[in-house]
Amino acid sequence: MPKDPTKRFTDRVENYVKYRPSYPKKLITVLKDKRIISDNSIIADIGSGTGIFTRILLDTGCKVFAVEPNDKMRNKAEASLLHFSNFISINGQAEQTTLDSNSIDVLTVAQAFHWFDLEKTRKEFLWILKPEGYLVLIWNERLIDEVLFQKEYDSLLRQYCPEYVKVSYHKVTDEQINRFYGSSQIEIFTCENYQYFDFQGLQGRVESSSYSPQKGSSNYQLLITALKDLYNKFQVNNQVKFEYKTQMYYGRIFNDAKK
Repeated sequence: MPKDPTKRFTDRVENYVKYRPSYPKKLITVLKDKRIISDNSIIADIGSGTGIFTRILLDTGCKVFAVEPNDKMRNKAEASLLHFSNFISINGQAEQTTLDSNSIDVLTVAQAFHWFDLEKTRKEFLWILKPEGYLVLIWNERLIDEVLFQKEYDSLLRQYCPEYVKVSYHKVTDEQINRFYGSSQIEIFTCENYQYFDFQGLQGRVESSSYSPQKGSSNYQLLITALKDLYNKFQVNNQVKFEYKTQMYYGRIFNDAKK
């Protein structure tokens, strides 16, 4: 497993495109209602990956810079999104986007903030955001404690995926988010999200994760066997429901955050 976070998903791209969840369009409704996004906003989607959230932003008609350091993920996004005239693909990363100073109205980060070097990223975001610009952070979080199927799925990951407990996503705290925004007033919007999977889809979903074992590794077949047992236990009409809480933070970034 590559330690460089920009390379973690290189061999996961196809499953990532097929089986990762999208994001509720309610998020855009909220951002428009709060007048954070307007028809002429210039948006930078940072860590845009294969373009799952980028596509939703493009549908607003706004100009969107999709900033992604992983070549395979960025190429996949370009192949599916280049027909949008308002789409600009950027080979860059959160800590060095290559975007101009004071050029962006809204920064969005969907499912990627936990991979960033936060100190370097904060400086970069303050550099590229306009003075009245906003930062929007989004995660699809699996419902673990609330849903028995997903609680057992989580136990399965802990048993067969040694990398699972190490990924830095689980280390992002409210304190880190507050420090990143500074003295800004942060708003939070939460809504439900879900997917339905047959077994092939469930297998693809687990294999889309950077921490899942590679095919041929000692844990891979053990994981797939246990996953099949879990699926058989909970499937209804040959499907299981994957449930998420989608959480969106939004606010301005101020220079007075404590370091």
